[in-house]
Amino acid sequence: MQIIPEQQARERIALTIARYFDGRARQGQLFINLGVGIPTMVANYVTSPHIFIQAENGMLGVGCAAPEGHMDHDLINAGRTCVTETPGCSYFDSATSFGMIRGGHVDATVIGAFEVDQHGNIANWIIPNGKQLGVGGAMDLVSGAKQVLIAMQHTSKSGRPKLVKECSLPITGIGEADMVITEYAVFTFDSGRLVLRELSPEITVEELRTITEADFELSQGAALHKT
Repeated sequence: MQIIPEQQARERIALTIARYFDGRARQGQLFINLGVGIPTMVANYVTSPHIFIQAENGMLGVGCAAPEGHMDHDLINAGRTCVTETPGCSYFDSATSFGMIRGGHVDATVIGAFEVDQHGNIANWIIPNGKQLGVGGAMDLVSGAKQVLIAMQHTSKSGRPKLVKECSLPITGIGEADMVITEYAVFTFDSGRLVLRELSPEITVEELRTITEADFELSQGAALHKT
């Protein structure tokens, strides 16, 4: 198994998700929300003009990260990153923004996670005895968005699997995960089963199982060794 450097891993995850959304947008408009961290990077890679990115702080039409020298510090996403606008960008208060989320008007959300288990449970908001920032909009997003994608590196910084049999950390959403995208693989949840859909060229299925605690099945016709 080849170790993928952290920045390369993060960029690969974001690019994989952007390509997925670009493919879906061929069927019509998509309204998506991007969480903090790796999810935010997805905005740098989407190309379809039919994708509209929403931020909880009240922005619809979030563009890519603002380049150095062109940052407006009043123009930020929910993660306080300076961003650009896309054509038709609109602004509204946070109550309206959460009304959009809770009302089921967001087609998909992309969030990070500390753990995801083989039942689709998500733990992404707190590590007990660690830094406590509160759950933010995560609980609203996982219950309100029509599709929930998890963008995370496959293992923790200490090398522990983040795809586990049972979450050991406080749960953000029970059975809410639809897809998990890591630097090594793409998984979906199908009738309560975790299914491998894509595999990176740096790893074999046998090696993937050694860094994945969760049980998973192989999809028939899985795009093995897809970049």
